Amino acid sequence: MTRRKIQIKKIDNTTARQVTFSKRRRGLFKKAQELSTLCDAEIALVVFSATGKLFEFTSSSVQQVIERHHLLSSDFDKLNHPSLELQSFCMSPLESSTSAALSKEIAEKTHELRKLRGEELQELNMKELQELEKLLGSGLRRVRDAKCEIVLKEITSLKWKGSQLMQENKRLKQMANRQVQTLELEQGQSSEPIGNFIHSNPSQDHDSSDTFLKLGLAFPSGI
Repeated sequence: MTRRKIQIKKIDNTTARQVTFSKRRRGLFKKAQELSTLCDAEIALVVFSATGKLFEFTSSSVQQVIERHHLLSSDFDKLNHPSLELQSFCMSPLESSTSAALSKEIAEKTHELRKLRGEELQELNMKELQELEKLLGSGLRRVRDAKCEIVLKEITSLKWKGSQLMQENKRLKQMANRQVQTLELEQGQSSEPIGNFIHSNPSQDHDSSDTFLKLGLAFPSGI
């Protein structure tokens, strides 16, 4: 029988959550101990429960492992992010001036973007605020024009779809009318021989009765 897969989400029941935490913590520490023993790995685990209680496991010393982690992380950051002084030293004069110009332009554009968002407006005077308002108004008009264009396209598309539906409805209605006319015509043709037979019988009965009257004979009992 296969085990039911447990859904990974927070356990609402406090007692069940504490029991699960205790079981899984012991299992985690056991796996860490096995990994350290089998692979001669230096491991440190630090766990805080929901109540704030500290649990830890280490193959040597938690403090020693943490210090080693900080040392390696610092060296790794230095390798991936060299200092600006080192970058400037390695660059040629042309590259250095180009980099400085790009950095200045990026800073200016970032500052302009913040002003467009309504940030850092305290340092602007009345004229600069009016220019910013004019720029925002122009941008707002372009946004509205683009929005109106999209709405008009959607309206045109809906009208076209409505026209297509009306034409399809008209075609189906004509088809239904033709089917009704065909059915009525077939029913009329099938009932015509019966009508002719009914209309022909009275004349035959009248002729036979006249014949018997002229001869002075009695009518047959079956007539």
